[in-house]
Amino acid sequence: MISVQETDTLVPCEWRARAARNRLAMMDAVDDYKATHRTGFQQHGRPQFLFAHKQNRYSLAVGGFIALRTSYDFDGTPSATDFIPSSIPVPGDYATRQRLSMDASTSRVYIKGIANTRALGRVVVYVSTDFRGGAKGSYTPRLREAYVSFGGFTFGRDVTTFCDLDAGPKTIDFQGPNAYNFTFATMIRYEVPFAKDHLRFGLAAELPDVSGTFGETFDPIPQRVPDFPAYLECAWGAARSSHFRVTGIVRDLYLHNAATGSNTSLLGWGVQASTRIELARALTVYGSGVYGEGISRYIQDLSGLGYDFTPDPQDPARIQTMPMWGWYGAARIHIVPQRLFVSGGYSEAHVEHRHGYYAGDQYRRGRYIFGNVFYNFTSRCTLAAEYLYGRRENMDSGRNHANRVSMQVQYNF
Repeated sequence: MISVQETDTLVPCEWRARAARNRLAMMDAVDDYKATHRTGFQQHGRPQFLFAHKQNRYSLAVGGFIALRTSYDFDGTPSATDFIPSSIPVPGDYATRQRLSMDASTSRVYIKGIANTRALGRVVVYVSTDFRGGAKGSYTPRLREAYVSFGGFTFGRDVTTFCDLDAGPKTIDFQGPNAYNFTFATMIRYEVPFAKDHLRFGLAAELPDVSGTFGETFDPIPQRVPDFPAYLECAWGAARSSHFRVTGIVRDLYLHNAATGSNTSLLGWGVQASTRIELARALTVYGSGVYGEGISRYIQDLSGLGYDFTPDPQDPARIQTMPMWGWYGAARIHIVPQRLFVSGGYSEAHVEHRHGYYAGDQYRRGRYIFGNVFYNFTSRCTLAAEYLYGRRENMDSGRNHANRVSMQVQYNF
């Protein structure tokens, strides 16, 4: 920074030289942010406010956006704020036929700092928050991400390593496709690119979040082993804009057997293949398929429903993991580059039964269909509209569906 008193004593050539150095430092800071900017599902744009040290030893950005979503549910409504097929009531009644809602809780504020150090190289510190904590409609601030990364390592809270951000299609709906796996985790992660950035490998240890149905014989206990997700990605095309990723995860699910007085554990595991491919300048396709046992945390529609494991229907004194799977496919068409695009897709999530099912009203399958249009009115202001259809089916064949139309105005700062 340069003080007013200093500028009074500078001769014109010295002032121009210092101004040139400051401009160069700011350009270097902008390059740092371009190099560390993350794209994909629910990722924000580039910051409007950027402050840099005169030698670009460190820089700080403050940004975010205000988003207002207005929705109308008809012919069935999910009980959740977001469009989650597993939250569709079965059966419906007079109170779950229509609903008007307005929500600004997805608005976001973030701070990002970058330090260029000799010992650790480029160090990135990032904190973001939205307003989806606390009770529904309370607008309580919630910590989304809080991490520091350097040398390929990430320490803190971030999107789970099992999630492929660039394979997620953009939706007004906060959850997105019901077979997607966008969730946050506290972690230690290592990622490394190689083969001229065509290949990338990542491995993490993440704090587990177990959601099972314990029955009368088993009780929850604190978990002892992290979840271990890992991926290998192959990218190609201009700026590596297309990719294919294979991801796996291993979980050790701990619980207490009250009948024997001993602790036990179950093995959870999952595999996923995901992709984003630019087939043409105006057409991009997205897709993913996931299968596993005891991984309900990593499938949007199943998270928190107690389906990692259930008592064995043939022997309630035993416990078993639940097989589950899901897939989605979507496409985006750019009608006017950088200004207008339309997209749509289909998604399914399933829970399989083993030795019969534990309860008739237990979730069996959910479907999610979306179509939307996004228009960048200015570089900072986006208008969007969306239609959603969801369907839930239970183990006993009970079912219900829901529809939603939404509009959104978002302004980035």
